[in-house]
Amino acid sequence: MGPLFPQGIISEPVNHLIAVFIGLIFGFFLEASGFTNTRKLAGVFYGYDFVVLKVFFTAAVTSALGLFLMNYYGLIDIKLTFYPATFWLPTLVGGIIMALGFIVGGFCPGTSFCAASTGKIDGMVFVGGVFLGILGYSFTYKALFEKLRNSGNIGQVNIADWLGISEGLFLFLLTTVAIAAFIFVTWLQNKLNSKKDPQFLQDLGV
Repeated sequence: MGPLFPQGIISEPVNHLIAVFIGLIFGFFLEASGFTNTRKLAGVFYGYDFVVLKVFFTAAVTSALGLFLMNYYGLIDIKLTFYPATFWLPTLVGGIIMALGFIVGGFCPGTSFCAASTGKIDGMVFVGGVFLGILGYSFTYKALFEKLRNSGNIGQVNIADWLGISEGLFLFLLTTVAIAAFIFVTWLQNKLNSKKDPQFLQDLGV
């Protein structure tokens, strides 16, 4: 629980218990929102459904604003919140690989486990692929990936510091970009879905 643990506010067992409940609630809402359906998840890449972008962008902005305000009013000490050093090159390569896997498989790692837990075969197959990928990376790390993993280190920085602006200004810009993105993707989605039976949507079964 970040700044609440291990500073003594909550104990380690309670910390783990809270993590379990957060995971259960998170998984419940993923399923309730349809995020275990590959067609909905892949829709953001084909332009017919941007719910994924809207939900996760909203979560990111809400979390950022919440942490900023709690730190501002002295409810938490943001300096106690750990985040690792940034290695931009492996992050970029890993992001591209994950995006390709998202497009081909229709899941991200989190949603694949939710889908598998509800009995979806495609989710189970994707989870199997995740474990194979982890094993492959582990056994070939020294030979293939160690140099890449340690390249592009720019230290423990956040985006606001990197841009040389205040955190408040960065959050204002982030919120503005999020609102503009919501308006644009809603317009794009409505325009595409208003067309009569686009062939590629029929092929997708949408």
